[in-house]
Amino acid sequence: MNAAERLLATGADGATALECGDERMSYAQLREQVRRAAGSWRARGVEAGDRVFVIAPDSIDWVVAYLGVIWAGGVAVGVNPGLPPAELAPILADSAPRFVWCEEPVEWAHVVRNDAQWHAELAGARPVAVVPRDDEDPALWIGTSGTTGTPKGAIHVQRTVTHAHSFGRGVLGLTARDRLYASSKLFFAYALGNSLFAGLRCGATVILDRDWPTPERVEAMVARHRPTLVFSVPTLYLKMLRTGVADRLAGRGIRHFVSAGEALPPTTRRAWRDATGLAPTSGYGTTETLCLMLYGDDDSGLLTPTPLTQLELRGADDEVPQRVWLRHPTVGIGYWNRPEAQADGFREGGWFSPGDLFLRRSDGRLEYAGRNDDMLKIAGQWVSTLWVEQSLAGACGDTLQQVAAVGVTTAEGLSALSVLAVAAPGCQAEAVRRIAAAIEAMPRHRRPRWVHWLDALPLTATGKLQRSRLGALHAQAAG
Repeated sequence: MNAAERLLATGADGATALECGDERMSYAQLREQVRRAAGSWRARGVEAGDRVFVIAPDSIDWVVAYLGVIWAGGVAVGVNPGLPPAELAPILADSAPRFVWCEEPVEWAHVVRNDAQWHAELAGARPVAVVPRDDEDPALWIGTSGTTGTPKGAIHVQRTVTHAHSFGRGVLGLTARDRLYASSKLFFAYALGNSLFAGLRCGATVILDRDWPTPERVEAMVARHRPTLVFSVPTLYLKMLRTGVADRLAGRGIRHFVSAGEALPPTTRRAWRDATGLAPTSGYGTTETLCLMLYGDDDSGLLTPTPLTQLELRGADDEVPQRVWLRHPTVGIGYWNRPEAQADGFREGGWFSPGDLFLRRSDGRLEYAGRNDDMLKIAGQWVSTLWVEQSLAGACGDTLQQVAAVGVTTAEGLSALSVLAVAAPGCQAEAVRRIAAAIEAMPRHRRPRWVHWLDALPLTATGKLQRSRLGALHAQAAG
């Protein structure tokens, strides 16, 4: 099989496959352009298994270049175009791509620019037949977000895309009539798997945007392109609530809002439902799973497997948070040049564990409890930093802009909690009062020992909290 051919096999010729700004491309046009792009890549020397980095803002050209690499037998790698040279250089050196397709200058031996010459080359390229690959051959890599350290390259094989629409179709009722819009970018697995791949597999329309998402940008995209399914992240949902954008999205024809990337606070979910009439479906997935593996559709915050997902909690005690192991056709096969991480996270039979911890509740659903290093035993009882964060966020409401809890070690060698918080503009005094009252109301073993007020918390390029830096921030704030 070939993953690009599989993705393009469903859409009706005359149906719109992609929209970006004023551009539209039908499925017939997309198939033709991908064949031409593959012809261009083959003419340049791309062979089966060669890696090609795609480093540019989202666009129809991005999709054509990316799928063209896979059609030609290569391995496509979407990379954040906002990475500074100091961060991009070691990734290029480690991964050794055959070519880099980009818009801005990149220091690499073999660069293909998305410019007039590339477009002329496509127009004159000979469309080529698809290069067949074994279903276990690599088709694409995705970089992990780096929330807990240095990003890793997760390897996904050709068969990965076959069931990329299982969540969309099985939970959201995705059909060819839908229009999908993700505020996240295509170098992020959330948008790539659940919007682009799922949309193409169902013959639907996928809406792309070159610009970085803001509340106002999301509102403009919804007004212009009329999506029926919207995929976004908790941080942006909260910003849209605070700026009034959420209220203006009501009645726009959206059937489902989906939230993923990190845990959706219950207060944000309820506020979004009040503003729009639709509560977001909360999803859990990782770069390594490509698509969402767990989802929740009520205010409990508990999660259930998406269609085709198998899971295991291998501990004997349901009262103790345990690592979850997942199996699904979209799960990748491992990491590039990371044998220790691969041995820890991947097991034979297609199982993967992201290192996140869950508690199994009496009805079989799961409660997310954070990562291994987010769980502490204080006074003999388990405490999740996530539980503390959600409790404080709920108590502080709009007075709090960001909050994070981190486990630290005291001078006496004991485990304790530290909170790093950012007050909303003009709300510092009220936020301080509310957070102090919320901590006082907590069980003693869950009470943070420190609260540090900062101007901002560190985020990854995909907008997720960069937890690997919290310990150092606490140490600096604590003197």
